Amino acid sequence: MKTTLAFVALASSSAAFAAVDFDSFDADGDGVISKTEAQVNSQLVQLFDQLDVDRNGELSKEEFSKVQ
Repeated sequence: MKTTLAFVALASSSAAFAAVDFDSFDADGDGVISKTEAQVNSQLVQLFDQLDVDRNGELSKEEFSKVQ
């Protein structure tokens, strides 16, 4: 339930992601969002492990798209 609520809050928060896309978080341009790169957004940090479905410690564009 907590995860669902956090996910809904993140996905519905226009302030959190209105002008932010995958490339904005992928600071080094390597095609993935690392946990370090995710640190710029506290909501993304909270959801990182749930979004990282392949458990490789990085978010792909496909994994990240689940929040939008």
